Amino acid sequence: MSVLVTVAILAALGAWCAVGYNRLLAMRKLVTQAWRQVDAQVKRRHDAVAAIVDHLRGTAHVDSAALDAVMATLTRARAAKGPADAARREGELTIALRPLLTLATPQPVASTEVEPLVDELRATDQAIAATSQTYNAIATKYNDATEAIPGNIISGLAGFKRAEPYA
Repeated sequence: MSVLVTVAILAALGAWCAVGYNRLLAMRKLVTQAWRQVDAQVKRRHDAVAAIVDHLRGTAHVDSAALDAVMATLTRARAAKGPADAARREGELTIALRPLLTLATPQPVASTEVEPLVDELRATDQAIAATSQTYNAIATKYNDATEAIPGNIISGLAGFKRAEPYA
């Protein structure tokens, strides 16, 4: 009888661990999928910034040093590793881009030609804000699950790592 009880307890413990592991695994996949959505929008933003710089490169009223500064910042942003680094570098790109967009607006011809590109950049920025908010919510939920009992035991044994916030 005691052998049967021991086997039942071990089976229940094994099932509990399997369910907990599968739950964390599914949550980690959601984090990865959400990050891919943010990353796709960030890459779209990089393309829009490069298009704006390429367009403005031929105009006389835009300083080439400002264009070069934006492109150097864009290169660093493209090399970001992970959500936290990407968020920091995107902030740097936004700061570098502000004077360039200000310079692009005084000339009516340049402004008319650049306007659709700037509109695309703004739309992409809004998409990044939306997807990063979703990503951060999913990452927070996953992190909470890996830190709370019993998830912390399973995540520690199975090697689940914290998800970085995009902030």
